[in-house]
Amino acid sequence: MMTPHQFDKVINRYKTNSLKWDALEERFGKANVLPLWVADMDFRAPNAVIEALKKVAEHGIFGYTVRPDSFYESLISWFERRHDWKIKKDSILVSPGIVPALSLLVQAFTEPGDHVIIQSPVYHPFFHVVQQNGRNLIDNPLILNDKKYEINFDDLEQKLREYECKLMLFCSPHNPAGRVWTKKELIKVGELCKKYNVLLISDEIHCDLIYKGHQHIPFASLSKEFQDLSITCVAPSKTFNLAGLQSSALIIPNKDIREQYKRSLKIENSDMLNSFAIAAFEAAYNDGEQWLENLMEYLEDNVQFLISFFEEQIPEVNVIPPEGTYLIWLDFRKLGLSVKELESFLLTEAKVALNQGYIFGKTGEGFVRINIACPRKTLEEGLHRIKLAVNTLKNT
Repeated sequence: MMTPHQFDKVINRYKTNSLKWDALEERFGKANVLPLWVADMDFRAPNAVIEALKKVAEHGIFGYTVRPDSFYESLISWFERRHDWKIKKDSILVSPGIVPALSLLVQAFTEPGDHVIIQSPVYHPFFHVVQQNGRNLIDNPLILNDKKYEINFDDLEQKLREYECKLMLFCSPHNPAGRVWTKKELIKVGELCKKYNVLLISDEIHCDLIYKGHQHIPFASLSKEFQDLSITCVAPSKTFNLAGLQSSALIIPNKDIREQYKRSLKIENSDMLNSFAIAAFEAAYNDGEQWLENLMEYLEDNVQFLISFFEEQIPEVNVIPPEGTYLIWLDFRKLGLSVKELESFLLTEAKVALNQGYIFGKTGEGFVRINIACPRKTLEEGLHRIKLAVNTLKNT
């Protein structure tokens, strides 16, 4: 029987072509650091996924693919069970990843020079897919209010109106702030997008990783009007640790928007998934539910462990308590270090590899993002390293 304790096992990931573990020297300039950075769990995928992949491998032929009805049915059933959202098959399109899809969406629905709005601090590829495609980035910074991020709706409306934004990239649940937006907040965002004729791209890749007391509500599930002005991006990759298999889905209920995106897909020819991705996608959504329940219990404990550790042993660092995701936002500003000093301090003194806050936008300066989806032993080691480094800093 599966239990949350299955996640206690430390698995050696070195020399497995792991970006998280094998690219440390390339990414950080140091190989002897503990990686607690990229959104990649140090846990084995559900057994059902592993068995499905074995079956594909044993067949031995890996040609071009089509997606069976069961592929779509797995996604439809999952979102109806878990999120009370009924999705129609014809509204589902696929992509080898959400970031490539975001870039293609920016190209499909805006022109060079158009304005696209985001809410920093936010997942850093949001910046790249806008700016590298020659669009103008408009920021509606979130407000940090007593360890909780909130949307500045007055600023959002002003910028949607002033810059005539064509597109909004919306992160729900929010990475790295850890917010799970409430129904009231989602409705206010939707009403503003409707008022100013803005297409909302809702990145909901973390939608299954929600802590007790909170509920993820798919934006498009709230009303027919919101369905018609939005595109929802989802994937099993964060939920079941399948990022390397590169399979995601775009849910586009509005037929005209869907057809416009399809035309862009034909140009890029990027809507084919490999045979392993299809098998894993289907197995995860069909048979991974108990694994996810156990995972969330384990992550809840890791969150509480981390919060207590900082409160009791590193009070100089403030933790932004997450409502969702396994990525936690830490406020190091009380240490009084510059952006580069903080980065060097964590790598050189603490010997931990974390995501520096400045990559999430200027409002992220002085913060770092830590990944707690790892065995408790690994997390504890990382926190002790930070503690020792902070204590040394205080005594110098």
